[in-house]
Amino acid sequence: MNYLSSFAEHFTGLFQAAADQFVSFITGVIPLVAVMILAVNAVIQFVGEQRVMNFMKKLTKFTIMRYTILPFLACFFFANPMCYTVGKFLEEDYKPGFYDATVSMLHPITGLFPHANSSELFVWLGISAGFGKVANKSDLAVRYLLSAFVIILVRGIVTEKLTIFLKHRQQA
Repeated sequence: MNYLSSFAEHFTGLFQAAADQFVSFITGVIPLVAVMILAVNAVIQFVGEQRVMNFMKKLTKFTIMRYTILPFLACFFFANPMCYTVGKFLEEDYKPGFYDATVSMLHPITGLFPHANSSELFVWLGISAGFGKVANKSDLAVRYLLSAFVIILVRGIVTEKLTIFLKHRQQA
């Protein structure tokens, strides 16, 4: 009988823990994201959507800027998950590559800028703990971020080329 009682208590406890996590999202992350979306949309309205689009077209005219600087700035200023909304200013052919590059930037940026993707902080802390015993963690964070720029550039370009290839193939 004690086993059944213990099982029922732990079973209910599992759902209580999930409910507590859900409440923390409702009182923490969801309002933060909603306010950030509202603020970004307000700035866009004040500046003018056409001006923002023109600036983004100039910024994304060059492939290197489109798949390195833009994902970095999106992650740094808007953090995860808001950073993906920057892609709405890109031409359709560039959106998948931007998304791929941004997703790939979210983990490496955490070493220097933990606010960008705080949910990945535990991974960074685990990696850097072992490295910190033999070298400087800051060196690792900088190298990690620099290597990320190369990786996101390659991933963005490859995804863009695949997108265009598949788009032309589908139209044919």
